[in-house]
Parts: sequence; structure tokens; C-alpha cells
Amino acid sequence: MDWHESAICQGTDPDLFFPVGSASSGPTLIQIAEAKAVCHRCPVIDQCLSWALDADPVEGIWGGTTEAERRAMRRGSAARAGRAAAKPAA
Repeated sequence: MDWHESAICQGTDPDLFFPVGSASSGPTLIQIAEAKAVCHRCPVIDQCLSWALDADPVEGIWGGTTEAERRAMRRGSAARAGRAAAKPAA
């Protein structure tokens, strides 16, 4: 079975996961929080987040994260990988 089939968002209006408007506006922040609340109850949140990170870029809330949060995660991973590669061998 594919992880999508176990996602609890299957029974939720998809528009919830694609907020429209400024990321700092009250209604958009409420919608993001509501979407993340669904994600945080989901048994496949980790698989969803992994997919979203690999699919880059993908809009909307996936794996309990926004697109901006996933961008920051990728930057952090790239920076850690760069530091590890630059470390001299012991």
C-alpha cells in the first residue's frame, strides 16, 4: 500500500493545505495552523515530508511543513553536508 492511501488528509478539503494570501496575514496563519493540525495527527507524516523534500519545489502544506520551512530544512541539510565534506580526514 502506498503511503498516500493511509494519509488522513484524504478525507479533508484539499484547499485547506494550499493557503492563499500573505504568509503573515491572520486568516492565512489560521489556515496553515489548521492544516498542520491535520498533519500532526497523521500516521504517515514522515513519509509525506520526505516526499515533499524530494519533490522540491512543491507548494502547500506537506508533512506538517510549509514550503518556506522545507526550503530552510534543505538549506540546513546542504550546509551540514558541505561542512562534513570540508572536514579534513583524521
